[in-house]
Amino acid sequence: MIIETLKVGEFRVNNYLVINEETKEAVLIDAGGDYEAVKQLLNKYEVKLVCVLNTHGHLDHIAGDYELQAGEGAKVIVHKADQPLVDTLKEHLKHFGMPDYEVPTVNEYVEDGQELDLAGLKFKVIHTPGHTQGGVCYLIDEVLFSGDTLFADSVGRTDLPGGSYEQLGQSIKQKLYTLNDNVRVLPGHGFETTIAYEKKNNPFIKA
Repeated sequence: MIIETLKVGEFRVNNYLVINEETKEAVLIDAGGDYEAVKQLLNKYEVKLVCVLNTHGHLDHIAGDYELQAGEGAKVIVHKADQPLVDTLKEHLKHFGMPDYEVPTVNEYVEDGQELDLAGLKFKVIHTPGHTQGGVCYLIDEVLFSGDTLFADSVGRTDLPGGSYEQLGQSIKQKLYTLNDNVRVLPGHGFETTIAYEKKNNPFIKA
């Protein structure tokens, strides 16, 4: 398994291309809207993109879904609770003065505890509401793609519609801090961290 990181757009969102060298397929965690950068990596490794796994429905994480869906035939996957955010993508883009992107069609919804077999790789779905109601993290082996739930020395904001600091704290304590200490955390923004480090040092949510 190869993981390539792309920092996309003015929000500097982390998009992660997870590549299975054996099957020559890949999964993209979140799509900030840089189709060409993703395409270059697909060509570099000579792999096919099978789906976009969205950690949540905020515009900086789903703006690129449609292009990848149309151009690469990739499925778009999200938690059902964030479908309203997907539906209002254009309104949010306009509000932030960002370029216009098309609204993707969600092909599949995920549920807490579900195991996805994608590109020959197994991703476990961990529903972590708090940043959004449909926020999820994806665990593969000892790597956690935490979206905007947990960051290095920080957590996702909860002042947007659908956010709840209490809920976010419960999600992190009960579902993420219970993972193995050596699990690598690859967040939606910022730098990589580990579960052990955040349990000990995160100033917002204590273990």
